[in-house]
Amino acid sequence: MTSFQYDAQIIKNYPALRSGVIVARGLTNTPTPDALRERYLNEQASVKTRIGATPLSELPTLNAWRRAISAFGVSPTKYRSAAESLLRRLTKKGDIPCINTLVDIGNLVSIRYGLPVAIFDTRQIALPITVHYADGSEHFTDLGSDKIAHPVAGEVIFSDENDMVVARRWCWRQSATSASRESTTEAIITVEAHHAGGQGDIEKALADLTALLEEYAGGRLDAAALNAGNPAIYASRNRPLSTGGICGNFSQFNPVDRGASSSVKAGSSRPSSANPAAKAASSSSLSGR
Repeated sequence: MTSFQYDAQIIKNYPALRSGVIVARGLTNTPTPDALRERYLNEQASVKTRIGATPLSELPTLNAWRRAISAFGVSPTKYRSAAESLLRRLTKKGDIPCINTLVDIGNLVSIRYGLPVAIFDTRQIALPITVHYADGSEHFTDLGSDKIAHPVAGEVIFSDENDMVVARRWCWRQSATSASRESTTEAIITVEAHHAGGQGDIEKALADLTALLEEYAGGRLDAAALNAGNPAIYASRNRPLSTGGICGNFSQFNPVDRGASSSVKAGSSRPSSANPAAKAASSSSLSGR
């Protein structure tokens, strides 16, 4: 089955997009072990030294994300990418607290590369997760809330087959239903980039995530680097998964068009080009060249 995919219009409007995805099963998510805590704190110190007095807006990875978010009509300083929020906390407050093994692994790699890393607990998710433009009818439950909200039509969201939103404004905020907890055993983990040189950084970040997960969370991992030619990862529940490295077990087919897909419920409408502003974002403006 397809586990994670990009809508055709996202691929078209963001040609510089590169991502890495891991489908993980049989994970053990514990309170952060001492060895991982030490590595995480060392990484924080290293990143603070590396950034120094450089404004976060001048970091190529974060600057490219700001442009990507602006392209669908959202203020990137009001709704910051997850990576920028983490680095902002680190540079202003001096540290990022430990949460649990999975969250800390994701945050460690996120600050190392300046890229957003998301960890989605898939127990309540009807796969696949699709990255697409919202039509506004989808439903979202924020962290710390039980109220249902709806995304703004045209914003980039991650949602499942039941129109449950698991992330809003691309990489701004994750849902309560998909948050990683100590009971998490199955997850989809993503890391994404828009900057020039993004492919190389994604491959390194994906390798680091895989190694850290294997060391501290165990489980069975299926990983792939995605792009316009390979817009989805396919993982079958009926066969053993790869247990090491980046494997080639991802589907190679044209990206799904949520506006025309037969999987969309009858009577619903998902415009495949819901955000004309994003069309204006050329490859040069998003790649950082």
